[in-house]
Amino acid sequence: MRPRSEYKIKAIGLMSGTSLDGLDLVAAEFWKNNGKWDFNIAAAETENYEKNWTEQLKMAPALPGQQLIKLHVEYGRYLGQKTKAFIHKTRFKPELIASHGHTIFHQPENGFTFQLGSSFEIAAINGITTVADFRSGDVALGGQGAPLVPVGDKLLFSAFDYCLNLGGFANISFDENNCRKAFDICPVNIVFNYFASKNGLLFDCNGNLGRIGNIDFILLEKLNSLDFYKKEPPKSLGREWVESEFLPVLEKYDCSEPDKIRTVYEHVSQQISKIAGNNGKLLITGGGAWNTFLIELIAAKSNIQITIPSPEIVDFKEALVFAFLGTLRIQKAINCFASVTGAKHDHSAGVVFPAKISA
Repeated sequence: MRPRSEYKIKAIGLMSGTSLDGLDLVAAEFWKNNGKWDFNIAAAETENYEKNWTEQLKMAPALPGQQLIKLHVEYGRYLGQKTKAFIHKTRFKPELIASHGHTIFHQPENGFTFQLGSSFEIAAINGITTVADFRSGDVALGGQGAPLVPVGDKLLFSAFDYCLNLGGFANISFDENNCRKAFDICPVNIVFNYFASKNGLLFDCNGNLGRIGNIDFILLEKLNSLDFYKKEPPKSLGREWVESEFLPVLEKYDCSEPDKIRTVYEHVSQQISKIAGNNGKLLITGGGAWNTFLIELIAAKSNIQITIPSPEIVDFKEALVFAFLGTLRIQKAINCFASVTGAKHDHSAGVVFPAKISA
């Protein structure tokens, strides 16, 4: 029997990543005993985007203002409807919805970040308090607005020395001198999916495309020499960087497509192993955890105990953590570490959209 909790809440987390795989929904219960947080996932699923939504999200950064605002509302309505259907299907009774939204712009160096999906729509459709816009406040405080998951890593997954997420980008978090450190390492699925789509695939299953070619060491050096890798943390990556800095190196370089793909795999595994190559325990989550070739390369370059957890944690950890960040926000507790983002101070991030809007 579970001990009586100091605090307990049921929450739903929504996450849409840069790789455009779909919308992740997690229904979870969080509780706190003796100052320590724990959780249970009641249900989780991915709602794959229909082609029209994939195209709209992909083209959103190029839309004029009025059309972007319209899409912001429409996508918020979509999130609200999918959440309502998920609640009905699972019979879960959440007290809170936490929505990350879909990142359209992330330019902290220019003082802004924008995640699509009006949370007024989510709250209005479901009649449930909704927390969203987790990144803007941090950027206003001089931070990168990312990564945010390290709070969940520290409070929910403290058994591991390193937590590595392999999504559109690889990001890692760990404790150093009793201070949480975290940052984006390099692009992962956002580039692998780029090559997969050129081959008529949604993604590179098991890294099969990566196994075909050979490493081009001149290209590898060009990728490893990109300015981002010379920066000190905190630092974060966005789609804009990939499109303006990373992909042009690949497109301008003259070698076969299979060799380019294999070289990117080598680049990614090198960058990750440089950060997480020491002794300890490494938790790997995100879609890239199922890429057996990438995991083989990381393991070969590292002296660390790698754990790939249950499919629920691998595929839905980010959505789970955003449900947790929303939980902390409702409590007005710290859910964003300045040591991670570079903000002026720790703070409670996110905007609360009430269940009922009244005068």
